[in-house]
Amino acid sequence: VALVPDGARAAPGLLRRMRDVLEAASDGAVRAVAAAVGRRRPRCLSAEVDVKAWTVRYGHADRHDDNGDHHDDGGHQGDLCGALDGAPAVLLLRARDLFALPFPLARPVLTSLSLQAAARGWRLLLLPAAASFPSGPRPPLSPHALWRAQSSSDAQRRALLERFGVKLEVLPDGSRRWHGCAKDTPRCFGTVRRQTPEYLLAGRWTPPCCLRALRATARHVLEQLETSGIRHWLEGGTLLGAVRLGDIIPWDYDVDVGLYLEDVPKCPWLAQVVASGGPVEDPQGFLWEKAAEGEFFRVHFSRANRLHVDLWPFYVRPGTALLTKDTWLGHRQDVEFPESLVAPLGTVPFAGLAAKAPNDPRAFLELKFGPGAIENPEYPNPGLRRLAQDV
Repeated sequence: VALVPDGARAAPGLLRRMRDVLEAASDGAVRAVAAAVGRRRPRCLSAEVDVKAWTVRYGHADRHDDNGDHHDDGGHQGDLCGALDGAPAVLLLRARDLFALPFPLARPVLTSLSLQAAARGWRLLLLPAAASFPSGPRPPLSPHALWRAQSSSDAQRRALLERFGVKLEVLPDGSRRWHGCAKDTPRCFGTVRRQTPEYLLAGRWTPPCCLRALRATARHVLEQLETSGIRHWLEGGTLLGAVRLGDIIPWDYDVDVGLYLEDVPKCPWLAQVVASGGPVEDPQGFLWEKAAEGEFFRVHFSRANRLHVDLWPFYVRPGTALLTKDTWLGHRQDVEFPESLVAPLGTVPFAGLAAKAPNDPRAFLELKFGPGAIENPEYPNPGLRRLAQDV
């Protein structure tokens, strides 16, 4: 099957040559041969599709011929690529390979086939610049027509990446293109049921845009608490991620922070929530409110995007040296603990900050999650889905 973009003109013998190259390819991973259309040659990129992380990472592909020998554009075979980008090309591949793909004719075709091929470990052989199809002349477009064409192309690409579940593209220079949620959009997943967000049931981890929003919210909240002089510490799975990775656990969907109930009035945003009984939006667009589920607070990334930090107020239970709270949600880590674990406080690296934490994080975590919790990661509800299913 030859997939030919608009404007390409026939080149005598070139399709036959592409067929011969495809049939002679000794690398079983080569499933398509490409030839440029016009004077511009597509960029030959390496591509790694991380389905679990909703991410595609591009790099500069090594150039070599079909026998593994490196060469420049004058090489007689071409360049092995994980993906093609930046210019139109004719693609030739076997019909059985094309129609084995879940979205064989999704547009834009070059992007679509590149992503699906990369996800399967297939490679594309891009012929040298001398082997290209001529491009038919086109009348010059007005600036408005160029803008419309580019807008349509961008919208088509965004729709394709949403269909494929790609939230982040990491480009060869390290820059990033984001396609997921933002401050003015809802988060990428719905209601969490039985401590299991819907993406875990699909074998995926937290979308990277959601992790980015959680980090931003966590940094903002921790800075506000620190500035206000509130004694606070990372709690539960958030502390587990900090000790394990210095970051949020890759499949987590919120951030938990403990604080002293008596210190709540020190934070102006929490004080306003207590006084008004309603949500309060701070100048940076973060929304502070009392949680509907009980006696704790919640800080959202924005009014539209409900990714959040939960703030759990603790106090010393009378007659004991234990810290307790008024709302228990039945989670494994919901237990009282000695105040001596957080007085005095320590610090741990977390999301680019030195965050306040219990002075003995291991003792704190093993009290809440059991021995070996740091070294043995697991999903929050292994009865519903286990980590071993996805690694």
